[in-house]
Amino acid sequence: MDFFHRAANQWLVSLVAGTALTKVAMFFIAWAILWLPLALIVATLVKWHPPQPLAGEQKLPLLASLYLIAPLIVWGVTRVEGTSFSEYGVEWNLSLLVSLGWGLTLGILSLAIAFAAESALGWVVWHWQNWRQLVQACLPILLLGLWIGFTEELVFRGFLVTQLQVDYSIWVTGAISSAVFALLHLIWEQKDTLPQLPGLWIMGVVLVLARWVDGGSLGLAIGLHAGWICGLTCLDSVQLISYTGKGPIWITGLGNNPLAGLIGFFCLLGVGSVLLVMSPYSL
Repeated sequence: MDFFHRAANQWLVSLVAGTALTKVAMFFIAWAILWLPLALIVATLVKWHPPQPLAGEQKLPLLASLYLIAPLIVWGVTRVEGTSFSEYGVEWNLSLLVSLGWGLTLGILSLAIAFAAESALGWVVWHWQNWRQLVQACLPILLLGLWIGFTEELVFRGFLVTQLQVDYSIWVTGAISSAVFALLHLIWEQKDTLPQLPGLWIMGVVLVLARWVDGGSLGLAIGLHAGWICGLTCLDSVQLISYTGKGPIWITGLGNNPLAGLIGFFCLLGVGSVLLVMSPYSL
């Protein structure tokens, strides 16, 4: 036990003392090493045998085991550095909640505008008879979206951006962190994720911008991220819309995934444009 305790302390000291890219690499290596035993156990329990594709009910337990570890690693770094989560954009106060609320609203509104445009063009149809299922599913999906949004923003726009900014400009930091964010989505699904990589990269850049607009806080970014997850998951889980097949696939998205088409680009760029006209002190 003492050996593992000393090894963990040595790793944390090395993590804090290294360059920005070294810290980032060590963070993700440690995350993978700590997750692997849990992943093997969970994969056995959900009967997933790689390289078989992941079913939805198999992916969520694996995702949960992965995301439970990340905040613990960030916490360990703060203990060694003598800082707190506020260093990475998380300060538990009313301002963060207000920003989170604005982000949720903007994220869901941007999706509503995008799908309303597709509906007006006859590319999607709405199944309003399913609204009762939507009401029942909304709260658990919202909580799931907030959890995923918080964890991913803490890692990618919190820890990753803060560390990279020590050695790089905000533009280079945004590009690198967004590339890492996009590429790591390939862990779950390669075939369906590859067409989404450009959209995921732009999404990462918009979320970096959201942190800057929010004066360094992650509240707005968490809200946006959770809003997009919640909106898309609600539409999909209760089958509130269906595609007519009349829209060009390069616009609506390959596999009916907005991030794999121009509609996702326009949605993200629209949100980015809104953020660009906001001052860091407007929230």
